[in-house]
Amino acid sequence: MDKPGTAPAKGPSAPRPEDRPAATQSSDPRGDAPIVPEAEFDSALPPLSGDLNAPLEAMPSAAASTAPAVTAPTATQSATTATGDVLPPTGPQDPQLAQPLTPLASYDTVPFETAADIKDKDAPEIRYDSAIVGLDKAGDGLEARYKALSALRDGKGKAANATQVSARAKEDEALAVRLLKSLGYYDATAVSTIETIPGTPAKLKATVSAQPGRLYTLSSVTVVADATTPPNLVRDQLPLKVGDAIEAERIQGSEANVSLVLPQRGYPFVKVGERDILLDDQTPTGAYTLPVDIGPRASFGQLRTEGDPVFDLEHLNVFPRFKGGELYDNRLADDLRNALVGTSLFQTVSVEPVRTGQVNADGTEAVDLLVRQTKGPARTLAGNAGYSTGQGIRAEATWTHRNLFPPEGALIGSVIAGTQEQGASATFRRANAGKRDRTFNVIASANHSNYDAYTAFTGTLGVRWSYDSTPIWQKRLTYYYGGELVGTNESVYDFAQGRNVRRTYGIVALPGQVLFDRSDSLLNPARGYRLRLNVSPETSVQGSVSPYVRAQVEGTVYYPVSTSLVIAGRARAATIQGIARDDLAPSRRLYGGGGGSVRGYGYQRLGPFDPNGDPIGGRSLNEFALEARYRFGDFGIVPFVDAGNSYSSTTPNLSALKIGAGIGGRFYTNFGPLRFDVATPLNPRKGDGKVALYISIGQAF
Repeated sequence: MDKPGTAPAKGPSAPRPEDRPAATQSSDPRGDAPIVPEAEFDSALPPLSGDLNAPLEAMPSAAASTAPAVTAPTATQSATTATGDVLPPTGPQDPQLAQPLTPLASYDTVPFETAADIKDKDAPEIRYDSAIVGLDKAGDGLEARYKALSALRDGKGKAANATQVSARAKEDEALAVRLLKSLGYYDATAVSTIETIPGTPAKLKATVSAQPGRLYTLSSVTVVADATTPPNLVRDQLPLKVGDAIEAERIQGSEANVSLVLPQRGYPFVKVGERDILLDDQTPTGAYTLPVDIGPRASFGQLRTEGDPVFDLEHLNVFPRFKGGELYDNRLADDLRNALVGTSLFQTVSVEPVRTGQVNADGTEAVDLLVRQTKGPARTLAGNAGYSTGQGIRAEATWTHRNLFPPEGALIGSVIAGTQEQGASATFRRANAGKRDRTFNVIASANHSNYDAYTAFTGTLGVRWSYDSTPIWQKRLTYYYGGELVGTNESVYDFAQGRNVRRTYGIVALPGQVLFDRSDSLLNPARGYRLRLNVSPETSVQGSVSPYVRAQVEGTVYYPVSTSLVIAGRARAATIQGIARDDLAPSRRLYGGGGGSVRGYGYQRLGPFDPNGDPIGGRSLNEFALEARYRFGDFGIVPFVDAGNSYSSTTPNLSALKIGAGIGGRFYTNFGPLRFDVATPLNPRKGDGKVALYISIGQAF
């Protein structure tokens, strides 16, 4: 075996030649004599000046160089002598070296083909299976999260080559370790293996094996913050305790809870700092510390505004649900912003707390809310269309200017076109009229309707005050009240004459409604119930004055059997008291049947008939409906059963219920479900169709 070489030793401690073993003594006749004698070496050195700052001496010229070097000739080559820096002549030049280089623009950049290149572009991909082992030791849901993020599973068992499979497996190793550490397993490891499946050499199996290791828990929880009112407010909102696993989601969620709750308890400027967790791998535990800058405890001050003047401060002060001096609650500030967004008059709007430095008597600092406004479009075109058996096709288009008469004074024009109804209307609407969500309307309309029950030309002038629910704030109690002047010319069957005649009616009405709503949604409820009461004292003028009262009560209930199935039910009863049926305008009587009543029967075809077989309406009504609303994704199936009838008497009864059944389809959109219902009457009368179809927007109830 070779040994490292050593330089010959010098000095008094060097071994003497006679002390060396014979085998190690050199056969060189010069022995250890120096190659160049020291005296000759020293004489060749240039003289040195004692002045360190003296300039360097000039280099000797080529002519003053030392003796020429001599190269000993080899057996096949004669000796050649070179003097100075002159090189010996070269051999014949290669002619190709003298040619100019090929221009880059014309250079062939196609790489050389190698034996490893794939000749067939349609060559089959490598197939592989993947598996994860060991994650189930850390929790039931961890394996599912791994599979959702796995690079191997994302490849769907296909790869270009084995190297790609290996790279994906390495990614999944890191994924498994990251997931385990997120649950507190900071000693976690993972390793992947790639092997051929026995019997199928063209298929691989990639297995990622994870070892969770020890679970780290919290040894202490420390909050660094100033004193709060009430005491320990920050610590109480941080749901962490000693012994909890150091789980990333739980810790982040706890810190988010501090950021969420403190602005609701009077601290709008709270800032949660960077956490520190000091791990001890001997225990294994971690000491958790969270710095929190709580800022001043605050109360509501005043509103400020800047930007485009959509609303002035006077109208802005209609929207808040808080008063100055109340303890600050971020939810009320968010509610103010949502209410402004709900007017649909802003392109952008924000509400931000602003410090004033003014300290109240209770020690809180008054905080103003700055409303930044950017004006948006105020005009809207909208439309809807539907079809139902008995009513035919009905389409409505509306044009709205929501701020033609500021603030929030809207003008709405509407046109109805249908096979059995045509009309136009104009509405002035003042939203948030002196009070949030209170609306004032003035309505003028002209309408022509042509149904089996009656043909009418009707003009209406009405006013209404209402307190409404909105998609942003669904209220438990809403109401409306108002007045109407109605003039209508209608066809009516005169039993005394035995034929249809036309009569003109003048009607004065004071309609009102109260709605108690405990459902979970305005457009598509799945839980809760609603109770509705309508009362309208009216006077009919047709030759004589005939006062009467129309009243209706309705209840709906929604029960979720599962996340996909909701059972919905409805019951309705109505009555008209104080007037004979034949003294009522046909359009003010009670009818049953149709898409919003008892499906399967024609529109308004439930109740008594005249000798011509046309419905004439009644003075009382009852209806019942039951639906099973099954939803899958954006679609749904709704089997249903309806029942009801209209009666000549003022009191409804259950003796002559007509029943319809059917099935519907739903397509759910962000503005409500599209409804397609097909129904058939189960106990039809002469003239009733076998199938009825209804297409509209929204649930039946």
